[in-house]
Amino acid sequence: MALHKPYTDVPGTIIFDAEQSRKGYWLNQFCMSLMKAENRARFKADERAYLDEWAMTEEQKQAVLARDLNWCMRTGGNIYFLAKIGATDGLSFQQMAGSMTGMTEEEYRAMMLAGGRSAQGNRVVGEDGDAQAHRQPQGLSRLKEGN
Repeated sequence: MALHKPYTDVPGTIIFDAEQSRKGYWLNQFCMSLMKAENRARFKADERAYLDEWAMTEEQKQAVLARDLNWCMRTGGNIYFLAKIGATDGLSFQQMAGSMTGMTEEEYRAMMLAGGRSAQGNRVVGEDGDAQAHRQPQGLSRLKEGN
């Protein structure tokens, strides 16, 4: 019997639950490997070859190569671990988070300093708030994909 997950109806949110953890185990282990300088150097020297050393799915590898953190999260990645990819590329967390929302680093920073996204219109999928997929550049592509 499938577990009822009422939290899957929060727009713009992927909950890192046990299922996501299992799905992303090797992706997240790859990310943790980037904590070591020698592994970052190996990854940057030949990204595909380094990724092929890990038991990740092809989709996960493609998501990493594309540096699409939203795609990585949909395949089981956790932002705590995925941040290591951005750090390897010399990006701040604000730059990475901004890229995930379709905002510039400055826009993202301003939004967070102002208290983050409003819950108004963003409590469940189908409302008309600014976190809804139809209002996000990455969300628009997901709508076309049927995800």
